[in-house]
Amino acid sequence: MCIRDSINVAGTSKGRGFSGTIRRHNFSSGPRAHGSKNVREIGSAGSVFNARVLPGKPMPGQWGNCRATVQNLGVVKIDPARNLLVVRGAVPGPPGGYVVVQESTYKR
Repeated sequence: MCIRDSINVAGTSKGRGFSGTIRRHNFSSGPRAHGSKNVREIGSAGSVFNARVLPGKPMPGQWGNCRATVQNLGVVKIDPARNLLVVRGAVPGPPGGYVVVQESTYKR
């Protein structure tokens, strides 16, 4: 592996607990004035025709704490004396977390 290589980095993303749709899927909130009570609700969940909620519908739930892979990150510097690999880009997980580094099949 040299400095011009690109790598894939896999790790466990930061867990954010049980989150609503506004925080988890960037939905907009409802009106806040005149006694409205649907400020942070999701709105309609399904249709009358299907009589069910379709799979993949953005709903509240567990956000984060799952395996995430970021592909094609650039290698900036390799320091074998201090056992360091400096990468350009976002690495999944909290600071000090464990990650798996693989050589990418994509070449720059």
